[in-house]
Amino acid sequence: MALKIFGHRSPDTDATASAIVWAWYLNQQGVEAKPYVLGTPNTEALFVLKHWGFEVPELLTSVSKNDEVIIVDTNNPEELFENINETKIHQIIDHHKLVGGIQTAEPIDITIKPLASTASVMYLILGSEEVEDLPNEIAGLMLSCIISDTLEFRSPTTTEDDKMMAEHLAFKLGLDINEYATKMFEAKSDISAFSDEELIKMDSKKYEASGNKYRVSVLETTSPNIVLERKDTILLAMEAIKVKEELDEVLLFVVDILKEESTLFVPNDVVKQVAESKFNATVTSDLVVLPGVVSRKKQIIPVL
Repeated sequence: MALKIFGHRSPDTDATASAIVWAWYLNQQGVEAKPYVLGTPNTEALFVLKHWGFEVPELLTSVSKNDEVIIVDTNNPEELFENINETKIHQIIDHHKLVGGIQTAEPIDITIKPLASTASVMYLILGSEEVEDLPNEIAGLMLSCIISDTLEFRSPTTTEDDKMMAEHLAFKLGLDINEYATKMFEAKSDISAFSDEELIKMDSKKYEASGNKYRVSVLETTSPNIVLERKDTILLAMEAIKVKEELDEVLLFVVDILKEESTLFVPNDVVKQVAESKFNATVTSDLVVLPGVVSRKKQIIPVL
């Protein structure tokens, strides 16, 4: 039985492409492996897959105790299947904080590094010499992950190692990072086909912080007005999701990639208090701009 490799729900570029990269690598080592997604990838991820000649991985809707799996781009059981601990987990490759909750019957291979993307961690595991020999389409996926998760090096999650890796991959591919990143971000900004609920859940993670259950959603775009124009219906959808999922609050940050700032949607007085107490913002309407806030991992979750 092939190893099943997948990332978190609401798959972005890194979760989708890293699963493909690692499945390709293991198959090259003689280990049968297959990548999956746990939802529909966002528009940027779909652009990346098409650009480098890959089909969207098969949708995985459940796992069982008979499955052998590798988890990438998360170690948070809230972002996986409820019965994930029943599977035989072989490996975790990630770049997020250690959440806890995943349990295994025996020791496994875990690599978590403070880098901007899971693909960056995979680059370190492989080493620069082996990366040099990668097929262009696999190298292209890795570069895409780094560009996406660093917002083309604008995010505070970016390290000098991430920059070096991206530059090496771009040089190998003969590709201009800025030109390619612009195309990626344009694809990410095309949200016309998504409902309000789909927008909110497109890049969204559930967290428990200070005794509160949050769904923290981030929409990264070069055209924030496209989202902000739908403010009224999005605010209603946020409240509906909160009730449906029995959450304390849904937080939605629309990240303007070019201006390097976020607009936080403020549907109620509780979120207003969060904005004022946690982000030192002055809230006068149902939207508030947070200058410099672009990273959920570095600037939002730690504050909450």
